[in-house]
Amino acid sequence: MSHEKTTLEIIAPTVEEAVAKGLNQLGLREDEVEVEVLDAGSRGFLGLGSRQARIRLYIKEKETVNETAVENSRNRTRQVENSSVSATTVSQSGEGEAENDEKFILKTAEQITGELLQKMHLKARLKATMLPPQDENDQPTVMVEVQGEDLSILIGRRSETLNALQYITSLILSKEVGRWVPLIIDVQGYRARRERQLRVLARRTAEQVVHTGRKITLEPMPANERRVIHLELRDHPDVTTESVGEEPNRKVTIFLKKHHS
Repeated sequence: MSHEKTTLEIIAPTVEEAVAKGLNQLGLREDEVEVEVLDAGSRGFLGLGSRQARIRLYIKEKETVNETAVENSRNRTRQVENSSVSATTVSQSGEGEAENDEKFILKTAEQITGELLQKMHLKARLKATMLPPQDENDQPTVMVEVQGEDLSILIGRRSETLNALQYITSLILSKEVGRWVPLIIDVQGYRARRERQLRVLARRTAEQVVHTGRKITLEPMPANERRVIHLELRDHPDVTTESVGEEPNRKVTIFLKKHHS
C-alpha cells in the first residue's frame, strides 16, 4: 500500500474560495483534508496587479480522520462547558468588535488616501476620524483631513479634483470594508470654509426668494454641497428646496412654499 497522500491543487480568488472549491470537487468535509497554502494571493491596488490564491489539498487517511472526529467531539464538549462563561462577555465582545471595526475603517481610509496622494506625487499628513450622524437617517461618516504644503492642486475648479479623489477613495474603502461607508476628504480646512460660504449663500438666496416671490436656481454643485443647502433651509418657514437636472450639472432650486402668498 502506498503511503503517498492523494493531493489536489486549486486556484481561486481567495484561499477560502479555493478550499470550498476543492472540497466540492472531492466531495469531502474540511476535517477530512489537510490544506497547504502555496500562494495566498493578492488583491493589488485599485484592482491592478492582483494575484489568485493557490492551495494544495491532502486527503487524510481514515485513521487520521477518525482521530480528528474524536478531537472535534472533545472540542464541542469543552465549548458547551464554557458556554455559560462566554454568555457573560457577549455584550463586551460586541462593543470590542465595533471599536475594532471603526479602527480598521479609519486606518484603511488613511492608507487608501495616502497611496492615492503618493501616486499623485503629493506629500501630506493625514488624520481620519469618525463624524457622528447628523440625524436618525444618517450613519457615521469617515472624515480624512489632509494637511501639507502646496495642496491647492487637490481642490481644483469648483472642488472637482477633491470630489473625484473623495469618490475614488469611497469606492475603494467600501470594497475593502465590504459595505458602503460615507466618506469626506478635506484639504487644509477647505470643506469647513466652503460649508460656511454655502450656508450664507442659502440664507441670502432664501431672502431674495421671499422678497421677489420668484424661485432661484443656484450653480451646479456636487451632492455633498447640495446637501448643505438642503439642510440649511430644511426648517425655513417660507421656502423649500429641491435638486434638479442631471449629474454633473445637478443644481439646487429654492422656491416659496405653497402656503406662502
